[in-house]
Amino acid sequence: MRIIAKSTIKKFWEQPAYRDAKGPLESWYEEALKANWASPQDIKNQYRNASICNNNRVVFNIGGNKYRLVVEMQYRAGIAWIKFVGSHAQYDQIDVETVNDY
Repeated sequence: MRIIAKSTIKKFWEQPAYRDAKGPLESWYEEALKANWASPQDIKNQYRNASICNNNRVVFNIGGNKYRLVVEMQYRAGIAWIKFVGSHAQYDQIDVETVNDY
């Protein structure tokens, strides 16, 4: 997959409070780069705990479910667009279908 907005996750893990997110986010990024997800089921096959949402959004649990990553999938184009990364408390404040924090 082509990943858009890696800078979003990098900015997140560079914050002192979230430095522990760097390893898990880098792992997700490397796995997503190698992936060829053509459908939501392809994602579920690889990430059983991912949540498939409306508006082509997928929520990934990161770092032992400590963080949430919201990605908009454009399956035909092979693009995963990072829309949000944050703690559970931050995630609870957003609308998954419309968030656009990249």
